[in-house]
Amino acid sequence: MVKKIPVRQCTGCGERKPKNELIRIVRTPEEKIVLDFTGKQNGRGAYICKSKECLSSAVKKKRLDNAFGIAVPAEILENLEKEFI
Repeated sequence: MVKKIPVRQCTGCGERKPKNELIRIVRTPEEKIVLDFTGKQNGRGAYICKSKECLSSAVKKKRLDNAFGIAVPAEILENLEKEFI
């Protein structure tokens, strides 16, 4: 039996990729925005490619803000940018 690989869409470029190739960002039930490296944290999730271009595109077009319904704090965006170095 072949195991099905979950596919998710990047909020930056819109490309569909395997879940393990993307970084998950979560809005927790307490309304905090955090990075989720396990992919299992509770809350509303959005995925982004591991590239600065996708991050800047998502921020510029406010796609992360729209995905969560609240503004993403600058410190979270800075932490995300550090992941790409």
